[in-house]
Amino acid sequence: MTDTAHALSASSTLWELLARRADLTPGRPVLLQDDRLLSFGELRDGAERVAAGLYDMGVRPGTVVAWQLPTRIETALLTFALARLGAVQTPIIPFYRDREVAFALRESKAEYFAVPGEWRGFDHTAMARRLGAKGIFEAYDHLPEGDPPVMPAPPADGTSVRWIYWTSGTTSDPKGVLHTDRSLIAGGSCLAHALHLREDDVGSMAFPYAHIAGPDYTVMLLLYGFPAVMFEQFALPDALEGYRRHGVTVAGGSTAFYSMFLAEQRKQPGRKVIPSLRLLAGGGAPKPPEVYHAVVREMGVQLTHGYGMTEVPMITMGAPDDTAENLATTEGRPPEGMEIRVVGGEVRLRGEAVCQGYLDPAQTAEAFDEDGFLRTGDLGHVTESGHLVLTGRLKDVIIRKGENISAKEIEDLLAAHPAVGDVAVIGLPDTERGERVCAVVERRPGAGDPTLDALTAYLRAEGLSVHKLPEQLEVVDALPRNETLRKVLKYKLRERYARQRSSHERSSADPGHSGTVK
Repeated sequence: MTDTAHALSASSTLWELLARRADLTPGRPVLLQDDRLLSFGELRDGAERVAAGLYDMGVRPGTVVAWQLPTRIETALLTFALARLGAVQTPIIPFYRDREVAFALRESKAEYFAVPGEWRGFDHTAMARRLGAKGIFEAYDHLPEGDPPVMPAPPADGTSVRWIYWTSGTTSDPKGVLHTDRSLIAGGSCLAHALHLREDDVGSMAFPYAHIAGPDYTVMLLLYGFPAVMFEQFALPDALEGYRRHGVTVAGGSTAFYSMFLAEQRKQPGRKVIPSLRLLAGGGAPKPPEVYHAVVREMGVQLTHGYGMTEVPMITMGAPDDTAENLATTEGRPPEGMEIRVVGGEVRLRGEAVCQGYLDPAQTAEAFDEDGFLRTGDLGHVTESGHLVLTGRLKDVIIRKGENISAKEIEDLLAAHPAVGDVAVIGLPDTERGERVCAVVERRPGAGDPTLDALTAYLRAEGLSVHKLPEQLEVVDALPRNETLRKVLKYKLRERYARQRSSHERSSADPGHSGTVK
């Protein structure tokens, strides 16, 4: 991290961080979108005017404001305006609908709700009214403005809870995660420190700004003083024009994004799909080693992958100058100040980037151990070099005949098979075994459907123990994913296949028998 970035990372609040960056480089661009450009100075000054407009509406320090907005320059202006006022803001992913939105509004006790109006064919304003939301206002391309001198001084305390983020809620109601400005600055500093970025870099935000990655990434821009391209809608190949036009040097998001870029690269081997690109970086989902090697080999760029969650936006991150082995097989190293403890195989965390807990005190008490470490639910270990290796989830361990089987171990091996586009391995209820191992494989374009016999033979050749071999194979066009970082929704696969004993399943309770694909 540069001396300037290191000094800026000590800012108490997000508003102080923006103000200090705007004083240093007011004319330098920070956000690019289509033909629009916003400088650091314009972000600060515009956010102050919007803060004054919100103040005129009745928003005060501590007022809870929910917003459900796409990745746009206006969204960034609104969120910094709320930071300027010291309001408590609760971002909601714009793809969420009545059930999730109603839950977030109710649990956060939001007094205002910013929506985009009709967006991508869905009327968010009508939904907000249907849910009885308070203080509804549209903030897609028009924001309230006022006279900044009427406002009180900016908040000086960065350790008060001013953010409520929401876990994905894929298996139960989402949890309201409590963050401070300082915890978000600490998370963004970790990302910035690891990636060794430069002032002449151009980043990209292809994920929802309402995701915890939004402030994570924005903090990095403020620390290093370089811009990022915002994509309101991300789809390839359509988005490639934006990457090329703005000369993006750093792209990514999650493993699914790497795979999408790879698919585009494979359409024109030998010609870089984004000529200016030098680094793919991301996190949010497991990364099979073969994906790393394929990106480096076929795209001619470096790939660094990290580990984070809504509760801790950045925990570890791979560094571009690390060894290929560590970049392929680990999640990188933690920054100074992030403590990692492994207890009974579970990764636990303590540090400034860790959230303050949850809206529900009972959930907070359950999540932290007696020493103040957050229980992540992830399984892993730390190598002698200090790199973190994740081996699965506590709830993603398949127990077959009393033996624990890591789904991730099987997924990493199958991801390297030439007929596999992507894969999710799940445990399904089984009266004889307790659980059986089911591999759900996404078709790879141009390849024929794999068979269960072929995949188990491949896994045997790779040295996988016989008791871990899949007993059921399902081949699908696309795995179900969420709309944020495109994580695979395994609970949907379990729901779909739990009651099925298809011809994909082995004809015997013991591994080794042949199976067929419909």
